[in-house]
Amino acid sequence: MRIFLFLVLGFTLLACGGPRSAPPTAGSGFPAAIRPQFQDADPHPWDGPSPNSHAVHGIDASRWQGNIDWPRARQGGVNFAWLKATEGGDVIDPKFRDYWEGARQAGVVPGAYHFFYFCTPAAVQARWFIANVPRQAGSLPPVLDLEWNHRSPTCRLRPDPAVVRREARIFIDIVTRHYGQRPVIYTTPDFWDRNDIAALGEEVWLRSVAGHPSKVYPGARWSFWQYTSTGLAQGIEGEVDLNAFAGSARAWQGWLAARAVR
Repeated sequence: MRIFLFLVLGFTLLACGGPRSAPPTAGSGFPAAIRPQFQDADPHPWDGPSPNSHAVHGIDASRWQGNIDWPRARQGGVNFAWLKATEGGDVIDPKFRDYWEGARQAGVVPGAYHFFYFCTPAAVQARWFIANVPRQAGSLPPVLDLEWNHRSPTCRLRPDPAVVRREARIFIDIVTRHYGQRPVIYTTPDFWDRNDIAALGEEVWLRSVAGHPSKVYPGARWSFWQYTSTGLAQGIEGEVDLNAFAGSARAWQGWLAARAVR
């Protein structure tokens, strides 16, 4: 198995504390950033900027990650966790509530994402998300996950780009009114290009596992980068998606102060 280890540049004492030590905090009141001690089961040979050039990392997770030891994950450099909450208008991830509370108690900033289903009206999906995701102060803003699901047994509809953007705006507007923060949009290269997601003008989280976002999404301004689906992190059995925040540890605190749910 090929693996790589990010250099631990700081926060060493924090990372080496006992398994149930209190989460460290920054002056802003949000948890202080810890440098990651991640590995990768199938690392990409980065040509140009690589993930370890970024200071703040986290994960996204769904039920497929099984039981997560959140204090260990936090000490290993998981600073934030986007958690699958809902899909369509009637599906909730069975691990969502446990993950949310476990992450929060360990000092990992939690956030929820909704996997959009193109055969259900956006307003129905927004109300389903709101019914299942708490409006909890200090959590990450909601995420709208826009991508094609070619494996769906019930819906393989691919609407025209104008319809995609219209439905996205409906979801975004309803969710924004409830949580007081505009959702971040997660998407993939093919979906971004085909549907002109940049035209929505929203903050984005981009999947790019074979190149830096600056190459895969030319000109895009992004806040989060999903750089691998084969990550290995403390406290998590098996592989997990790893993500980097675009700015420095100080910028992360500023972003949280501006974008966390109140």
